[in-house]
Amino acid sequence: MGAAPLLILSIALGGCLKGPPVEFGLTADTGGHITYALGAAQALALRDDVTGVEIITRLIDDPALGAAYAVPYEPIDAKLAVRRIATANRAYLSKEANAADRGAFAEALIAHLASVPRLPDVIHAHFADAAEVARKVRDRFGIPFVYTAHSLGIDKLHSGIDDPGMTCRLAEEADAIGAADLIVASSRDEAERQLMLYPTACPTRIHCLPPGAGIAETSPTDLDGTRRLIAPFLRDPEKPMILAIARAVAKKNLAGLVDLYGADTDLRARANLVIVAGLRDGPDSGEPEQRAVISSLLARMDTHDLYGSMALPKRHSRADIAALYALARASGGVFVNPALVEPYGLTLTEAALHGVPVVATCHGGPADIVATLHHGRIADPRDPQAFANAIRALLDDEIEWARCSAEGAIRSKTLDWHGYAARFVEVVRSLRSVPAAVTAPTRLLLCDIDNTLTGCTAGAADVAPFLASQPTLAFGVATGRSLQEAERLLREWRQPTPRVLITSVGSEIYWRDGARLRPDTAYAEWIDEGWNPDAFDAAVGALAGVERQPAVEQRRYKRSYFVEARGAIAAVRDAVAHLPVRVIHSHGRLLDILPARAGKGAAMKWVAKALGIAAEHVYAAGDSGNDLDMLSQVRNGILVANHSAELKPLIGRPTIYVSRRPHAGGVVEGMRAFAGQAAA
Repeated sequence: MGAAPLLILSIALGGCLKGPPVEFGLTADTGGHITYALGAAQALALRDDVTGVEIITRLIDDPALGAAYAVPYEPIDAKLAVRRIATANRAYLSKEANAADRGAFAEALIAHLASVPRLPDVIHAHFADAAEVARKVRDRFGIPFVYTAHSLGIDKLHSGIDDPGMTCRLAEEADAIGAADLIVASSRDEAERQLMLYPTACPTRIHCLPPGAGIAETSPTDLDGTRRLIAPFLRDPEKPMILAIARAVAKKNLAGLVDLYGADTDLRARANLVIVAGLRDGPDSGEPEQRAVISSLLARMDTHDLYGSMALPKRHSRADIAALYALARASGGVFVNPALVEPYGLTLTEAALHGVPVVATCHGGPADIVATLHHGRIADPRDPQAFANAIRALLDDEIEWARCSAEGAIRSKTLDWHGYAARFVEVVRSLRSVPAAVTAPTRLLLCDIDNTLTGCTAGAADVAPFLASQPTLAFGVATGRSLQEAERLLREWRQPTPRVLITSVGSEIYWRDGARLRPDTAYAEWIDEGWNPDAFDAAVGALAGVERQPAVEQRRYKRSYFVEARGAIAAVRDAVAHLPVRVIHSHGRLLDILPARAGKGAAMKWVAKALGIAAEHVYAAGDSGNDLDMLSQVRNGILVANHSAELKPLIGRPTIYVSRRPHAGGVVEGMRAFAGQAAA
């Protein structure tokens, strides 16, 4: 009998939220999280295993914003509705200002839930303010809550943006991260770097679920009407369009975009600049930050004399946005995101959906999106010349432009809200799962992932049946990947769920208890002895032929670099020779530095001891240099046929079996060969 369908409550307090069409930019905080909340809710409501979704927000009675936000209950379809909770304060409150009303809102929501015939099964809190409310609801009713941060303050702090409320914001976010039963991140950067900067974060509660590309009403219907929207601004509207769509807030760096465009005479001659920065009635309308940003854009238009080449429309509909993407594509234009920091960047997926190549900030989530969709390039907006050059390169290269347009249109379909919803339901159900009885293992198999368990679909399909026939064999993975990336790859290749995950080249261990994971904190404490990355990080990164890998690849007990020459590897080893560290070289150009006690071999022995399995009953399989440490210590090692030259020194050892089959098929072959030897 299947699990009962879920009733889901979603809380979003910031901005003006209603059913489609959404009035994006109506206030400074009516932005991408509205797209997210609605897109996720719409997809969840379509599922048979979801009985209903209700989005909870504040009731706002402000004629200037419109009557829709004062409607207590707004059904969107049969299983989806927006419910607005009223407090004594019915004025619009910015995200920062709603703190004073949050307690009253939580009390009103709790009173409402106390009166309903069925409580929700889970709460999805958008931003830390909603997480605070969700925590109070959980304390009252025991309903677990999932937290999606959307935009974390810690990156804004590091970007140098002045925000007097940052200390309070960081504290609220740390509380939300620590209190949430699960955390949903939109990108790998958010999951593995941004969230982990908070002391309350634990990777086992963080799940990376990329949102879908856009929401339902994105088909352009009136291109001529949208042309009329921007035509008054532009002298030659047929030029390629450089399109930016963002809220009028400082961190979006729209003023910086105008400056780099205005300073580049070639770019000005080559293309028009179109900026959609929310809705306004005039330069004095909106909130203080909105007014300041719009005023700066108008001032820069005047300073750079951009009349005739820059458009800054005051009003637009959602249909206009879809049409602007279509016009940008038809003109051979480019969509740009010049934000100083961007947690995710849903507009980049929308641009892809419409076949518009992009140039996006390298700070935050856009790097993940562009790497996934292959629809443009990233650049540093703090280097205006480099950012302008990236735009120009796409405008001038018709073949590259066409490739990015086609790739984005095709690949954006993989960023599907329905896939998000399926994964959301899966992780939510893990909150209530009861650990199944597990047979005490007598043997242990640890496998690398990349090019060992992955790489061959037919071989990958052999693993699950083999493990099912071995009830006393504990299965685990040992990988250079992070926990989130390891789990993603295992899902993609439909590999069995491992009992233990050794990740980040043997610097982290995670145990599975039912559907949940827990970190092995004792192992972390053990390898910590003598670990001081500050003693070598700067020196190693400064060596010729050595480049520090992106921040998302760094770990508490792992520092990762690219090396371009063998001489550089020797230089690194010399630089750290006096320190208690281990240097791991793999895949030709990857180099990791770990604590001396860490590594796949050490982690393998730790796991075997924890399970009470003797060394002669431990098996390990791998293909590359970061498996050398493990394979040189195990008594039953398997080299898959596609192994790299880095493992050739192991060939011929009595403890090593060299498979004839590559990838996962070679793992199964090796295990059967060892079983045959034991039987003989």
